[in-house]
Amino acid sequence: MKFFLLIAAVFFFVFPVAKVSADEQLGSLDRYLSNISMHPTKLIIASGICPQLRKTKKAPSKYLLKKNPLFANAKNIERGKSLYQKNSKPTSCKMCHGIRGNGNGRLARGLEPTPRNFTCTEIMKSLSDGQLFWVIKNGSNGTAMPAFKFTLSDKEIWQIIHYLKRFSY
Repeated sequence: MKFFLLIAAVFFFVFPVAKVSADEQLGSLDRYLSNISMHPTKLIIASGICPQLRKTKKAPSKYLLKKNPLFANAKNIERGKSLYQKNSKPTSCKMCHGIRGNGNGRLARGLEPTPRNFTCTEIMKSLSDGQLFWVIKNGSNGTAMPAFKFTLSDKEIWQIIHYLKRFSY
């Protein structure tokens, strides 16, 4: 019993409970909701908007028409998955685009525009392999998408493309 009281006392002093009136709680909720209404994409990011409006710069023509030179075999898809989920630098793709590719990653909240939703078949059909390659390699101005040209090889980028295209099947 003494041990339980000691633990309870430690929690009481380490994690104090603030007394907040109902009016203060409602005021916080009201401020939150008014902020959300000014930024509606924050509310619907979890649903994976499809299609997403973008002003992404088109890749140069030498990239735009490129097809993925790698076979979509288990080895390349698995390597693409590994890179997408955890092994890309400076950060893994999933941190913004989400584990399931729906644009709802841990870092996505508050980004404008929201990260690309790879589960949207309509959008994915409109993006050539070359366009995806160019954006991953060079980044996308006006978004949080960084360039990976210094941290991923061309082969690794193509492997990621094989993996992320599977989200829209």
